[in-house]
Amino acid sequence: MGRLKLQCDIKAIEEEREECEDAPSTNDALACMINSEIGDVLAIMRRNVRWGGRYMSGDDQLEHSLIQSLKALRKQIFTWQHQWHNINPVLYLQPFLDVIRSDETGAAITGIALSAVYKIIKLDVLDLSPANVEEAIHLIVDAVTCCRFEFTDPASEEVLLMKILQVLLACMKSKASVVLSNQHVCTIVNTCFRVVHQAGSKGELLQWIARNSMHELVSCIFAHLPDVDNMEHALGNGGSSIKPEIGVLDNDYNFATGQLNNGNGGSKYDGQYSSAGFASSAHTSLLGGAMNENANAAGDGKEGGQYELRMMTEPYGVSCMVEIFHFLCSLLNVVEHIGMGPRSNTLAYDEDVPLFALGLINSAIELGGASFLKHPRLLNLIQDELFRNLMQFGLSMSPLILSRICSIVLNLYHHLRSELKLQLEAFFSCVILRLAQSRYGASYQQQEVAMEALVDFCRQKTFMVEIYANLDCDITCSNVYEELANLLSKSVFPVNCPLSSMHILALDGLIAVIQGMAERIGNGSLGLEQASVNLEEYTPFWMVKCDNYSDPNHWVPFVRQRKYIKRRLMIGADHFNRDPKKGLEFLQGTHLLPEKLDPQSVACFFRYTAGLDKNLVGDFLGNHDEFCVQVLHEFAGTFDFQEMNLDTALRLFLETFRLPGESQKIQRVLEAFSERYYEQSPQTLVNKDAALLLSYSLIMLNTDQHNVQVKKKMTEEDFIRNNRHINGGSDLPREFLSVLYHSICKNEIRTTPEQSAGLPEMTPSRWIDLMHKSKKTAPYIVADSRAFLDHDMFAIISGPTIAAISVVFYHAEHEDIYQTCIDGFLAVAKISACRHLKDVLDDLVISLCKFTTLLNPSSAEEPVLAFGDDSKARMATVTVFTIANRYGDYIGTGWRNILDCILRLHKLGLLPARVASDAAEDLELPVEPGHGKPLTNSISSVYLASMGTPRRSSGLMGRFSQLLSLETEEPRSQPTEQQLAAHQRTLQTIQKCHIDSIFTESKFLQAESLLQLARALIWAAGRPQKGTVSAEDEDTAVFCLELLIAITLNNRDRIVLLWQGVYEHIANIVQSTVMPCALVEKAVFGLLRICQRLLPYKENLADELLRSLQLVLKLDARVADAYCEQITQEVSRLVKDNAIHIRSQMGWRTITSLLSVTARHPDASEAGFDALVSIMCEGAHISPANFVVCVDTARQFAESRVGQADRSVRALDLITGSVACLVQWANENEGSDIGEMWLRLVQALRKVCLDQREEVRNHALSSLQKCLTGVNEIHLPPSLWLQCFDLVIFTMLDDLLEIAQGQSQKDYRNMEGTLVLAMKLLSKVFLQLLHELSQLTTFCKLWLGVLGRMEKYTKVKIRGKKNEKLQELVPELLKNVLLIMKTRGVLVQRSALGGDSLWELTWLHVKNIAPSLQSEMFPSEGSEQNYPGEDEGIRVSDGTVSAPDETSPN
Repeated sequence: MGRLKLQCDIKAIEEEREECEDAPSTNDALACMINSEIGDVLAIMRRNVRWGGRYMSGDDQLEHSLIQSLKALRKQIFTWQHQWHNINPVLYLQPFLDVIRSDETGAAITGIALSAVYKIIKLDVLDLSPANVEEAIHLIVDAVTCCRFEFTDPASEEVLLMKILQVLLACMKSKASVVLSNQHVCTIVNTCFRVVHQAGSKGELLQWIARNSMHELVSCIFAHLPDVDNMEHALGNGGSSIKPEIGVLDNDYNFATGQLNNGNGGSKYDGQYSSAGFASSAHTSLLGGAMNENANAAGDGKEGGQYELRMMTEPYGVSCMVEIFHFLCSLLNVVEHIGMGPRSNTLAYDEDVPLFALGLINSAIELGGASFLKHPRLLNLIQDELFRNLMQFGLSMSPLILSRICSIVLNLYHHLRSELKLQLEAFFSCVILRLAQSRYGASYQQQEVAMEALVDFCRQKTFMVEIYANLDCDITCSNVYEELANLLSKSVFPVNCPLSSMHILALDGLIAVIQGMAERIGNGSLGLEQASVNLEEYTPFWMVKCDNYSDPNHWVPFVRQRKYIKRRLMIGADHFNRDPKKGLEFLQGTHLLPEKLDPQSVACFFRYTAGLDKNLVGDFLGNHDEFCVQVLHEFAGTFDFQEMNLDTALRLFLETFRLPGESQKIQRVLEAFSERYYEQSPQTLVNKDAALLLSYSLIMLNTDQHNVQVKKKMTEEDFIRNNRHINGGSDLPREFLSVLYHSICKNEIRTTPEQSAGLPEMTPSRWIDLMHKSKKTAPYIVADSRAFLDHDMFAIISGPTIAAISVVFYHAEHEDIYQTCIDGFLAVAKISACRHLKDVLDDLVISLCKFTTLLNPSSAEEPVLAFGDDSKARMATVTVFTIANRYGDYIGTGWRNILDCILRLHKLGLLPARVASDAAEDLELPVEPGHGKPLTNSISSVYLASMGTPRRSSGLMGRFSQLLSLETEEPRSQPTEQQLAAHQRTLQTIQKCHIDSIFTESKFLQAESLLQLARALIWAAGRPQKGTVSAEDEDTAVFCLELLIAITLNNRDRIVLLWQGVYEHIANIVQSTVMPCALVEKAVFGLLRICQRLLPYKENLADELLRSLQLVLKLDARVADAYCEQITQEVSRLVKDNAIHIRSQMGWRTITSLLSVTARHPDASEAGFDALVSIMCEGAHISPANFVVCVDTARQFAESRVGQADRSVRALDLITGSVACLVQWANENEGSDIGEMWLRLVQALRKVCLDQREEVRNHALSSLQKCLTGVNEIHLPPSLWLQCFDLVIFTMLDDLLEIAQGQSQKDYRNMEGTLVLAMKLLSKVFLQLLHELSQLTTFCKLWLGVLGRMEKYTKVKIRGKKNEKLQELVPELLKNVLLIMKTRGVLVQRSALGGDSLWELTWLHVKNIAPSLQSEMFPSEGSEQNYPGEDEGIRVSDGTVSAPDETSPN
């Protein structure tokens, strides 16, 4: 048997005796102390005549033996020479103990003797005599517990009782207490309790001291439990767990049977117990039988009795603790002995006894702690008897008792929860959940106590996790976590009443659960809770096991799988209740039942699934179908009826379904039950038929006793008579049948059990079943601080929690409650974000935004002041933006509500000026006076004011200064201190919100959230509409667009994500706007800024970005005209900064298209030309991709008559200078279409050559000549030159000739000079290319074209007259050409037979220009030359000659 660890027993006493400062240090001092005590006792005795005189007797004794022993001791103490630790303490204790035992002494004498013993104990004198300390301490206990005295007066009696308590308590607290036996400790406790029991009729001081002593005594005993060795395995013999510790004791030591005896004339304490204290004589008999009941349970064997006696004489340990704890539990059974039930009004019964017992039990558990786990017998008492009584008293009407019980259960949870799984489930289901709701009839005080207890449990960090893992995830247990969470959330809602302390209490519990989850976030979870659970194949769900309940790697997947199974079973139950066949098919589809149904799986589905319709289950089980019969027997096989009474087993069996009404079905059901019952409990019944008959009899008795239509009830004798000879022909024991009869009469067997609506009530049969289940249930899972199941738990509780906190926040009126709610909101937000539960976070944001008052139409005249005075609104606002900044990654649709708040603040002028900053370097654009509006990269008040927005201030500081300003159009009174304070609070609130961070830090948002934010901005801006828009709506749209642009610029690395939405929004604005306004201005310039800022970083998107600028070209003419200058400036800046990043033809085409538009705009052309210059000057950014479009744009600037002609000349120079690029590319072999680009260049110059302005026209001709003659390094193919002559030179000459002949001098001044230049250009180009061209087969055609133009220019008439300059110039040029052609051998007469057409055709044309030229150049050949005539087939038309041997192109 377990006992205290007597480490260095007596040696320890010797070593520690020096610690007592009051202990005498010498023999004389100790002798003097004892002598003093002897003197005190003798002095008190001499006051009594009986003890003061002398008398004679037959034994010649002069004095009474008590006085003689005291005097003898006085003589001896000064003669002892030995050390006190060698003196037997019995020698100096015995005289005092004799006085205490004597029934002749009065209360005063006994009291002074008790004081002497107490002094000796407290001074550790006993420690000095280790050899006999055990005998001495036993004698003290025996003497004090058998104390006898004469009654004198009540006051003396009370003092004496106090001293008895004092001495006994000192014995237990002394160091020598380790040698007390189990028997003596039980005797001490029994004696102290009797004093407590008797103190009810005494004074209050005695009552208090007695109870306090009892508490100290129990605390002292159970404080040693951690030091007790567990000797049970060594000493036990495998018998009942109660047997080794509860023995058959002598009556002297049975609790409440020993007496404090008095003398013949003393007061009769026996039976004189006051009803004011510990209630009645019924109680006394109860106490007297407490141990006897357990003694009977131990068995009647002689060996067992000897074992128990031996254990009780051992040094005290677990045996006495079991005895004491059982006695304390038995005090709670008093309600059974006075005819009370759990539903009775226990306030009618004095709550003193259970409160006292509960206090002692609580002390024992607090001090014993986890040590109870080491001792199965103590643990069994807690699991069964204690918890059963706690459940019973928990439903009492006394809030005080309930509070004490809840404290005990909390202590049990802390220390012993691993062994109390089902007991805790029962306590919460049948006590806490019932009492915390008014619908079960609990008083408000009970509800409050139950709620306080629940909140205390919720504050335990792992409580809810363990409840969820052990109960909610177990198919055999109820969903306690869900029920507790629902209770808390529902209890928060005030229904038709103001907010009360109960609502706040429930809120505290709810928030405690949430904050516990939030605190566990950083502790890790191994990623186990994120894995999806699915059943791939059929596995018997009732056989799912865990390999290791202490390793999270094993138990976390296990409990999540069990919860998945449990949920699926409940869904299957719902289907089954609607259609049993479809329900079973559903479970087969989810692999919870096999494809081919077997009886066991269906039986387990019925047995372990909550929520089934019990009528349907009963009909199924009672069906005569063979499969249903098999299911019935398998179903009965799931019950454990071992060591269970028949009526209890029948109650449990019939609770699970409704017994069918048909007799055949009833028979089948009872046959299956009887077979199972007899199989497990064959002790009394001889066969299963006897069980069946008796079961039928019980059903009939139940109907007889509890059916109101039966008037004549069956008596006990009738019942016994009806059951004769059913036990195999023999009678059943009368006592057995009597117990069954009374059990049925007292508690009805419900053959129509309640459906699973509401909470269960703990009945005796259910408790018995619970104890059976507790032996087989899965081990209790102990959770740590890691967040293994929080994801699943939070998903269950999140919605109700947000709603509950919101409703309290709405009704609350105190800031401390506000702060509690805010803490809850933030905890929910943290969990939602870390668990990636975006829907939950969105719901939270939506709820919070409602409390900011920013979304409500303001009825206040001054909404800013109202906001400053509303602390709830301000706290909600700060919380909303705190969540947005911290957990923006996981906000989805909630961004819309947040933006609504931001827009409201914007309209009130409460936002910082740079709230839409893109967090990049400021880009200040030069703005010419009187041209457009300033462009900023944030919503500045000046800019918004210039757009005519309705805002009355320029941000928060402006709003604040507006209040202080008295210089307004209307006289305003000076603001009050309250108004100033309100504005100051508003200022501080907005600063705390850090609204600008939402957008400046948007680059850190996750992609999905960023996209949702952008969509919310577009949604908030509204769809652009044609026609008039209110100033407020336009301001909102502008502000949203500014924010959209800001986040676009901030997220340049993720522009692909945002671009489509941003572009479409801007496109809608551009295409729907017909008049200049702030919105379209912001859209256009925002688009340009995006391109300007992103081009350097997103070259792969350059084309798409630049293509978007085509929107500018789609602007309405009025809009484009209004902003043309600013647009050009932006485009110019874009080009200058990013030209190197524009590489595609499409991109350059867009840019040049924008620049081309500006060429004819008076205000924008200069800026546009500057941009063009930056591109083309010295070929800075000219490339094959943009060469053609740049040349074309330069041509348009050259042709533009906006501005001075000098700019057109510069444009021509740009075109001319770009030839160098072609030369460079040709040398570098870059591009195969250089010739084509060159041709496009000279074609552009050809067009400018027709300009009305003489300076431009002539400069264009000069430029064209340069471009035609300065490209030797390019190596253009001859065919391209032919093209150039046809498309450029000849066309230009023809067009100039046409202009000269047809236009007035007023439009085209000095055309003569232009024609001269053109002729020179023709001559020079032709001569330069003569060698290459002469090699062509079509040279003759080309040459005749040249001659034809020269002929026309010679004969041209300008204003009706031939031009002398041309008449002089052309022959000279022709002569020069002919000479060179002659010199180079191109123009020679090759045949005299008329076959040389070139020669002949040349002179034919020359004759028309200068008839004498041939004779001058060829004097010897001219007279002999014959010119062919028309009869030879030569045709001359417009300078194009066709020889007879050539094929006409027609």
